[in-house]
Amino acid sequence: MDLSLVQKIIVFSLPVIFAITLHEAAHGYAAKYFGDLTAYQAGRISLNPLRHIDPVGTLLVPGIILLTSSIFGGGFILFGWAKPVPVNFGRLRRPKQDMLWVALAGPLANLAMALFWAIAIKLGTSMQNSLGEPLMLMGVAGVFINAVLMALNLLPLPPLDGGRIAVSLLPHPYAYKFSRIEPYGMIILIVLMFTHILGIVMWPLVELAMSSTVTLVGLPFDQFMAILFSLLR
Repeated sequence: MDLSLVQKIIVFSLPVIFAITLHEAAHGYAAKYFGDLTAYQAGRISLNPLRHIDPVGTLLVPGIILLTSSIFGGGFILFGWAKPVPVNFGRLRRPKQDMLWVALAGPLANLAMALFWAIAIKLGTSMQNSLGEPLMLMGVAGVFINAVLMALNLLPLPPLDGGRIAVSLLPHPYAYKFSRIEPYGMIILIVLMFTHILGIVMWPLVELAMSSTVTLVGLPFDQFMAILFSLLR
């Protein structure tokens, strides 16, 4: 199938917004569960996308990457970010241990959403009306976006969730030294992205997440990948 750039943006927009929104909301719910009410008091424990959308990270950056990928024939990992949910790790009941679960909540939410979108693909392919193909395409985009966001955030690089998980698991002296990377984390991430190292490192986990969720609902993975590549080219 050959979609225009506008059609691709429409297909990707809803999965991107909800992938990032629910990822951040999951952090807030987990933080509240483990004793930190910072996000709750700030009104950030919400499924309302407007409370989490960052105009640059949620809309502009993914749009530019999708446009650039379309012009230059792919090869870019689509990513973005929302307004980070405020978490005061010092207010958690067991700060170092509970940090692991608060950080892990976001990637787990993305894994659950990838499964949801895989079910949407299955539903779309079974529908015999005009809504079937758009739902199927949006499902493919949703599985991909959530797999990418999960893999990206599991990288052991502060301030990503994987960095928080590493700090939680490392012994105190090493955890403190490792956490000092955080001010430079986004710069390192951007460099890795534009040198294509980021995609090489992330792709095995992205592919594993996609194949697992798609296969779980009984969809042929090769057919899924063919549709995905047609959306990204």
